[in-house]
Amino acid sequence: MVRADEFQSGTVVQTAYLVDDVRTAAARFAAATGAGPFLVRRNRITDAVGPDGRPAMFDHSSAYGQWGRTQIELVQTHAAAPTEFADTTTEIGRVHHVAMMVESFAEQQKKFSDLGWRALLTATTSNGNAFAFHDARAELGHLVEIYEARPSILALYRRVAEAAVDWDGYEPVREM
Repeated sequence: MVRADEFQSGTVVQTAYLVDDVRTAAARFAAATGAGPFLVRRNRITDAVGPDGRPAMFDHSSAYGQWGRTQIELVQTHAAAPTEFADTTTEIGRVHHVAMMVESFAEQQKKFSDLGWRALLTATTSNGNAFAFHDARAELGHLVEIYEARPSILALYRRVAEAAVDWDGYEPVREM
């Protein structure tokens, strides 16, 4: 199990794949890889802006599971805006993003923007956690998500990792 205090800032902590149905994909992923169990929830992100500062949104369901030291997120998109971001959510069966916990959200956003990896969606969750999807597709083939290691994010990672301890494959898909 990965402990929350083991996360090293600036390293990848999650890989996320686009799927057409999170529950079906989670069951298949668990059967194929032994990862899991997967915890499913709906995420309606409405406190967001796009790259031009206009209002944005990302309504999606996620299934979170542990695969060794890496958290896996399976993402089913229900609706997304603006177009620049929505277009990244349509190719099922590929990596959508990798996620990094960072020391300073603002400093990392500036660093990525200076590299030419503009933020396609910058948002705040209902828990007050800021996150952003930066466009690294030209160099990496996917987006990079950033957020700070705040208590509610660490709690999510801890919950997913703890569910995987001594997991015997029973009930691979669970509601959060």
